[in-house]
Amino acid sequence: MNMRILIVEDDPKTASLLSSSLKMEGFEVQCEKDGLAGLKAAQEGGYDVWVLDVMLPKLDGLNLVKTLRSEGYKTPAIMLSARGEVEQRIEGLDAGADDYLPKPYAISELLARLRSLLRRNTQSKPTTLTVADLTFDMACRDVRRGGKRIELSSRESLLLECLMRAEGRVVSRRDIISSVWEYDFDPGTNLVEVYVRRLREKIDRDHPPALIQTVRGLGYALRMQS
Repeated sequence: MNMRILIVEDDPKTASLLSSSLKMEGFEVQCEKDGLAGLKAAQEGGYDVWVLDVMLPKLDGLNLVKTLRSEGYKTPAIMLSARGEVEQRIEGLDAGADDYLPKPYAISELLARLRSLLRRNTQSKPTTLTVADLTFDMACRDVRRGGKRIELSSRESLLLECLMRAEGRVVSRRDIISSVWEYDFDPGTNLVEVYVRRLREKIDRDHPPALIQTVRGLGYALRMQS
């Protein structure tokens, strides 16, 4: 599965260069031109790293990453800025960025830093995911609800992992397709809905309260109902 990178950069030339360079390295890339659009994209989830410019219209990069961290999003973030003094770097890191790269920079260095963040994030991921009384042991693909083992197909397991890794946030249909099928089917079909229904039957039917929630017009979330 390709790693997904969100770039929030208002300069078209810089965004185009970043996007093409990352795609050449095998990354899947989405670009947004202002902080509010970047915030919405990040909140939709499904990204492995955020690449954020500091000086953005509508919402600057510092407040963008502060907002996301305050909402519980843990995706690694690297900030890019022409402001490279020590004080500004500290400000960016304290706001919630994991790395800070002053402009001008070499694309090769940015790629190296991204690979480092991805390695760090992969190594820090838990081997067991837990939501309420639902557990998913990633090492042995063991799923249990209330201690009772639940048998899932490989696709159902990928769907459950996608929802559990979102930590209760809404996962869009597009991101589910990317995570579970990697676009290897017609997105116009109702395959996502079919698999969500199957997963509900196994996870929720005999184990109240229901954890898999439909958020109309947005996607699905796995969480305790408030």
